[in-house]
Amino acid sequence: MGYAFSDPSLLNRALTRLAYAKEQGLGDAAHMDALATLGDAVVDIVVIQSLVAAGEHDKGTITNRKTNCVNMTVLRRLAEQMSVEDYVYWGKGEDAQAVWTSGRVLAECMEALIGAVYLDGGIGAVERVLKEIGLIC
Repeated sequence: MGYAFSDPSLLNRALTRLAYAKEQGLGDAAHMDALATLGDAVVDIVVIQSLVAAGEHDKGTITNRKTNCVNMTVLRRLAEQMSVEDYVYWGKGEDAQAVWTSGRVLAECMEALIGAVYLDGGIGAVERVLKEIGLIC
């Protein structure tokens, strides 16, 4: 990702699935779910901001371009390229079923990582990360 966390606990949280946290008896603040929701919103803001800064002003065009740049397929592919699944703390059932091989699971992990970057370094850090991983079109 090209980002070093000032607060490594945020990175750890971004890589901890709810199932794992429950199995380990960790609290609600120990898993990625809230960070994924935050990351989803932050990615949208940064991508839309970059489109406007590039001179796009039509609402429909901005929405379409954002949707093409940022979607579950794109986020999942980025996570796969970064081998995110190798770093996630999976629940036992998730690990046994290799849940990261289908659906939106890896995309959610990517969103959680972006949410953690935002909390750790702010919007500027997210912009740099999204440029580094090629998400900003």
